[in-house]
Amino acid sequence: MVKGKIHSLESFGTVDGPGVRYVVFMQGCPLRCQYCHNPDTWDMARKTRFVLTPDELMAEVLKYKNFISKGGVTVTGGEPLMQPQFVKEFFALCQSNGLHTTIDTSGHVFSDLTLSVLDNVNLVLLDIKTLDKELHKTLTGVELRNTLRFLDELEKRNIPVWIRHVIVPGLTDDDEKLRNIAQYIKKFKVVKKVELLPYHTMGEFKYKELNLNYPLKGIEPLSYERLENAKKIFKEEGLNL
Repeated sequence: MVKGKIHSLESFGTVDGPGVRYVVFMQGCPLRCQYCHNPDTWDMARKTRFVLTPDELMAEVLKYKNFISKGGVTVTGGEPLMQPQFVKEFFALCQSNGLHTTIDTSGHVFSDLTLSVLDNVNLVLLDIKTLDKELHKTLTGVELRNTLRFLDELEKRNIPVWIRHVIVPGLTDDDEKLRNIAQYIKKFKVVKKVELLPYHTMGEFKYKELNLNYPLKGIEPLSYERLENAKKIFKEEGLNL
């Protein structure tokens, strides 16, 4: 029986999809985003507090069904599509219990198996880091191509998408780059909302705990003014924030 390696669980999430949600943080991620605030989720071999079957996790979720009935369940990470069979089976159980399902993914892990997870997904939070291919490789350590293929697949399947984009001073906080993303994603009918996320340094302490160098040391959090500037650009392109 498939078991999922789970980094942590949150029973009252309000920022990972609509409404109040039960949030499952999966272990493992192939990306090495320079601004990642959860580097402790990267290593699939890392010991975790929870190793559960889909049924065991569902039993935990159902304890909170009254609180999340108007929200649902979100699976994030790390990268949840590193464990596609587990997520697929878990989401099937969620939907059979009348719970809305959301997956938060970069779309990088692209295969027939990972795409089959979408059969039981109501909403995708898709992280687009940048449309600049070279910058994407620098920021994440992986190629951009699969993220865009994943968005194409969501359009084909007519699965609603919220785009997430982190704005980092000196890297992605650039008017031309921001407008390029806005103009690219507005072509997709399935894109219902954009979440512009300001870069912050709140995860820096985890790098110290893991004896890792923090790649963006010295870069200040994004200012309120620059966030408002980004919002203005996306609104001008007709996107819902």
